[in-house]
Amino acid sequence: MADKNKDLIDQTLQDLNNDGVDRRGFLKCMAWAGTGLVWTMSGGIPSSRAFAKTAHRSGGKGSDFTFVQISDSHIGFNKPANPDVTATLQTAINKINAMPHKPDFIIHTGDLSQLSKPSEFDTLDQVLKGASAKQIYFVPGEHDMLSDNGEQFLQRYGKGTKGSGWYSFDQKGVHFVGLVNVANLKAGGMGSLGHEQLEWLEDDLKGRSASTPIVLFAHIPLWTIYPDWGWGTDDSEQALSYVKRFGSVTVLNGHIHQIMQKVEGKVSFHTAMSTAFPQPAPGTAPSAGPMKVPADQLQKVLGITDVNYLVSGRSLAVVDSPLANSESSASGNGSGSGGR
Repeated sequence: MADKNKDLIDQTLQDLNNDGVDRRGFLKCMAWAGTGLVWTMSGGIPSSRAFAKTAHRSGGKGSDFTFVQISDSHIGFNKPANPDVTATLQTAINKINAMPHKPDFIIHTGDLSQLSKPSEFDTLDQVLKGASAKQIYFVPGEHDMLSDNGEQFLQRYGKGTKGSGWYSFDQKGVHFVGLVNVANLKAGGMGSLGHEQLEWLEDDLKGRSASTPIVLFAHIPLWTIYPDWGWGTDDSEQALSYVKRFGSVTVLNGHIHQIMQKVEGKVSFHTAMSTAFPQPAPGTAPSAGPMKVPADQLQKVLGITDVNYLVSGRSLAVVDSPLANSESSASGNGSGSGGR
């Protein structure tokens, strides 16, 4: 399975050895962009903002609780698109620590590492030790399962989880579910949850009141953004059928390295920026992968503009067309399993 995952990743990652980006400019822009989302839960209703906007907000005052989502740190990546991903992760942690109110916990939605090497996880651990929020939850990305089918990831971050690392927990009346959709990638790199995990999810949600706010989080989006690049989950429809009866459902993902949002009924979907490097908007490049841009253009790919696709009727949905041709444009980039 590790070879299969590696082949799928190799097919989509661009070779950027000859591309350059000014490192100081990149770091400066990352500081501007934020590289993460702050989530505030109040009365079971979630609201989010980018790190860059926290300085002028109450930072969680008056809310039930606050947590932060970061994603796709890719520790070990060293191509010119970002030669120092550890530094940009540290920028994100510094922003968390500068929040006026300490978040209750952090969620990392996968691709902690670039090649799932022990040294990469060691470096990640060292950076995260400095976070003001000591409780950190993880789910794996495909890069975290390259060398050993995720065994190292499970040993470090998956204690007490089920299967390849799925689990749930409750926080002040909100039910969180961490899902794994990278253990058995489908054709083109599409994510997959699998029968065993889906049965577990159905059972996990069965006894809960429909008024319980639900937060699902996984690495690959649980909505189909761009199947040609594997930006979706093959069996997500079944998983989402289990949450239709709940009054408030939030779905958090990473993987695509840019902020996108949509709402379908009572379900809100959000993808997060990466702390490492941007990727192109769907359909605007030959393939997905680390995207080199001039330093003065980074704000456009690491920004915080939301993308909403409106479809007439009762729901919002994604249109699989190049974002550059739509009325809205994506400015943003995006990136976890057991508690830490």
